[in-house]
Amino acid sequence: MRVIFLGPPGAGKGTQAARLAAELGVPRISTGDMLRAAIAQGTPLGQQARPSMGRGNLVPDELLLALVRERLTQPDCAGGCVFDGFPRTLGQARGLEQMTEGTAHAWLVFEIEVPREVLLLRLSGRRWCPGCQATFHVVNDPPRRPDVCDACGRALVQREDDQEAVVAQRLRQYDERTAPLVEHYRSRARLVPVDGDRTMDVVFRELLEAVEVRA
Repeated sequence: MRVIFLGPPGAGKGTQAARLAAELGVPRISTGDMLRAAIAQGTPLGQQARPSMGRGNLVPDELLLALVRERLTQPDCAGGCVFDGFPRTLGQARGLEQMTEGTAHAWLVFEIEVPREVLLLRLSGRRWCPGCQATFHVVNDPPRRPDVCDACGRALVQREDDQEAVVAQRLRQYDERTAPLVEHYRSRARLVPVDGDRTMDVVFRELLEAVEVRA
């Protein structure tokens, strides 16, 4: 099975995608993590993506499609995967369908729905460890010591794309370019709406039930 998570920034897609991938025993493909790693390493792809991400804009479709196409050729994806943060535009969705055409995998698309005011609170309070990639939240999931990673002891930072002005732009981008994907997948009878304004465990149980039904 291949699983896609749709939903605005801060909806909890990354957390639930990681849990579901572990439960299913398939890789989680996070284009956001892959792009941030490319930026940190100064790769050609990272250099192309950094200006867009720093302004809260979406990375051009052709860059992400190339990244995903290469990742899907790796052996651990043979049994399926869970996409986190991809696709985000109709162009990316169509590109993904073209590159996976003819495969036998079932598809399942979750739409995580969360009120806008909750999203703003979640995103503005998020902190990230540049060392081990762990994430925390100043209100919902604070580290044991303020601004220090529990796992590796490095100082936590607020990512560029979690700063207030960038968050507002990211939400606008979602409304304009990513929200139409909901209708795209609904028309293909693959879409499962999920209320994301609940505890992580409650949401996860609902995801597992949907997977069991569609598998």
